[in-house]
Amino acid sequence: MNSDQIKSGPSRAPARAMLRATGLNDADIAKPLVGVVHTWSDISPCNLTLRELAQSAREGIKAAGGTPIEFNTIAVTDGIAMGTTGMRASLPSREVIADSIELAVTGHCLDAVVVLVGCDKTIPAAAMALGRMDLPGVVLYGGTIQPGVCKAKKITVQEVFEAVGAHAAGRIDDAELGEIERRACPGAGACGGQFTANTMAMVLTTLGLSPMGLNDIPATDPAKKDAAFRCGAFAMDAWRAGRRPREAITAEALRNAAITVAATAGSTNAVLHLLAIAHEAGVPFPLEEFEAASRTPVIADLKPGGRFTAVELHAAGGTARVLDELRAAGRISDTATMTGQTLFAAVDAAMANPPAAGDITPTEVVPGFASPLKPHGGYSVLYGNLAPEGCICKLPAKHRRHEGPARVFDSEDAAFAAVQARAIQPGDVVVIRFEGPAGGPGMREMLAVTAALVGQGLGNDVALITDGRFSGATHGFMVGHISPEAARGGPLAQLRDGDRVVIDVDAREIRTDADLASREPARIEPRVRHGALAKYARSVASASRGAITTG
Repeated sequence: MNSDQIKSGPSRAPARAMLRATGLNDADIAKPLVGVVHTWSDISPCNLTLRELAQSAREGIKAAGGTPIEFNTIAVTDGIAMGTTGMRASLPSREVIADSIELAVTGHCLDAVVVLVGCDKTIPAAAMALGRMDLPGVVLYGGTIQPGVCKAKKITVQEVFEAVGAHAAGRIDDAELGEIERRACPGAGACGGQFTANTMAMVLTTLGLSPMGLNDIPATDPAKKDAAFRCGAFAMDAWRAGRRPREAITAEALRNAAITVAATAGSTNAVLHLLAIAHEAGVPFPLEEFEAASRTPVIADLKPGGRFTAVELHAAGGTARVLDELRAAGRISDTATMTGQTLFAAVDAAMANPPAAGDITPTEVVPGFASPLKPHGGYSVLYGNLAPEGCICKLPAKHRRHEGPARVFDSEDAAFAAVQARAIQPGDVVVIRFEGPAGGPGMREMLAVTAALVGQGLGNDVALITDGRFSGATHGFMVGHISPEAARGGPLAQLRDGDRVVIDVDAREIRTDADLASREPARIEPRVRHGALAKYARSVASASRGAITTG
């Protein structure tokens, strides 16, 4: 056992003495020590149930012959931080969470680990930590929130952000905005559409790090506790069998995951996170892999561009149904998982025992290849003289090309103020720069701006480009992750108001005919000079490499 380093032999008597002080006895200490790491916090609904689920995971470990050792790490909730300086902490928190899991687990020489996660960055961070440590373990997502209901319509936090724009445009009054605010989030769980949390929960299942179907169970479903118990047992089984995360995180599995993101029109943040997970697992996986994946049609009708939430997807068969469709079409390959089943065997088992159906038929939620919603996935990788290292275009429902004058802003806050002042016109290309990983610092999401544009009825009439990133709740003609970023010499720093910008998805190009080379780049003073964010800004790599901070 790896934990023999801290518990075996006469020289480890001091360590055993401290373990005894926590309530462990000789039998407990002799067993494998299994970490239960969770991101519980009561600042938001996303992580609210994780401390309780940890108790179930502990019981599962004990029942399977292990001794659980519990740790807590941080979470930054995007839905609260969005549009504020606090959002700069979100992406860096991914690195802090991964680092803290590594340090806690390896610092105590544990044998295996169960990681319980909630909102956006906690999920990829868990996968990054498993890939880095390569210790037996599994990840369980705490689950999606139930949709709220307002005026007999199911809503999520997406509708609240869009209502802010509608309120600024005078389309709704204070009372209606307040009603939407009060009804959108009825309880525990992470944001309900195929936003970043649910996208990454599906990704981790596809990678084989989360047991099939368990991430799909909503946060408040009584079955979630049993899922946590089973994860404790799965971790012990992986330890006994010697299964390691790097056996699951292969190039084939990463391709499967990227294809699944495209097929569900999932969050473009998955590009950043899959690049980072691949890096931690030592798997070469360049940005261009996502272009090939994005040629997959959209086969699930999920928010933000579609109609349904993760709750309806769960009732329709969940991740297994999506993977079953992709397998039948020959789009994905069979890979290993941490449970010992292959991916396809896990799909077969789940499809043989589907969850209780709701009032919506499975084919409404997942029409599949028989009736795809779009012929192309939810994003595309573009290059050009505005993005030499590449960028991610989040595709709108219909448009494939946009050309218009640049409206240049040096921060998200300045752009949001212009949108709220009704200063953006149809045809404009809103440019938000100096919001990249280093320049932000922290690569804030632009949901406040994009949702306000949609709320004002401009979602189909303008484009937005940025070296920052987007929430999974964003929809419209949006281009993010532009690399290199403005703060590190990227061409956005030389763009000026009025320059013509062309975004051409079919040509895979983002360009301007302005003479950028003749111009001095714009510069801004560093926004943060000390502390965690300053350290992050100094060490973070380009978004085209996943905004990683390790070599």
